[in-house]
Amino acid sequence: MTPPDIRLINPSNKKPLKVQDGQLIDDDGNSFPLKEGAYRFVQDDNYTANFGFQWNKFQKTQIDRFQRTVDQSRERFFAVTKWDKIDLTNQNILEVGSGAGRFSQIVLNHTNANLYSVDYSNAVEANFRNNGPHPRFHLFQGSVYDLPFAPAQFDKVFCFGVLQHTPDFKRSVGALVEMVKPGGELIVDFYPVKGWYTKLHAKYLLRPFTRNMNHETLLSRIEANAGWLISASRFFDTIGLGRIVNRFLPVCDIRTTIPRELDKTALREWVILDTFDMFSPAHDHPQRLDVVGQWFKSFGLTEVEKLTIPYGDGNTVTAVRGKKPTT
Repeated sequence: MTPPDIRLINPSNKKPLKVQDGQLIDDDGNSFPLKEGAYRFVQDDNYTANFGFQWNKFQKTQIDRFQRTVDQSRERFFAVTKWDKIDLTNQNILEVGSGAGRFSQIVLNHTNANLYSVDYSNAVEANFRNNGPHPRFHLFQGSVYDLPFAPAQFDKVFCFGVLQHTPDFKRSVGALVEMVKPGGELIVDFYPVKGWYTKLHAKYLLRPFTRNMNHETLLSRIEANAGWLISASRFFDTIGLGRIVNRFLPVCDIRTTIPRELDKTALREWVILDTFDMFSPAHDHPQRLDVVGQWFKSFGLTEVEKLTIPYGDGNTVTAVRGKKPTT
């Protein structure tokens, strides 16, 4: 059941929703079913279908509790948010773009907060298999632009690894800001534009072709080439040319994004997943840190911080945080 202090609404007409017969329904009789652990406000066939495919395929790959030697998600979550586990007790947290639930698991297992988690794709099914059912976990399939919550209710809102994959980055930020209650906090991370060379990269050179490929076909080609690409990437790192040459290899950045503790089998799985994640999204819009910081201010947030945050073994995250004024 959804706690009564969070008001759910029909995103289309803004009318309140109530739970009835296993679904959400408004006074006009519009209903939204509960299916495989998530209330569904959108259809699966949308611009995030690739993410639904990948997270249901790689359901456990990035979930800390399924990895023997890796706790990258926990390290990243608390490094980026700087949130205190005790202070989060009984707070209402909104997570937008939850995928298979790598960060949902961290909130549920390491805090006593109530988590409302949204994804536009049917990755919600993988998230529920990983993290549900749970009394503090409330899962929804919906759009960042049409969230099923009345505005200004959440103590904390976070959105990790998502905004660059939405059609309109700035509009997405505005939609998230609307969910934060006075005195609450929003934090997002994203792919940064670091210079003129950012898009001089295999990902952006090949994406005009790969983003339109059948998902199974793209995945099979990545799987077929993963072995030699891993070897090549490591070879160029060894001889000191990795920073220059590897950006033109059609494979994820193994040196900075893949945990070093992985065994050979797990490494291959992570590389295939992250490489598919590079080439399959319909949208990939990196942003300048200063620009996103200005957007936070333009939407009325204060105490805006523009951050480059280290975590784990040499990884960094680009993020912006801000607070909504109490008056």
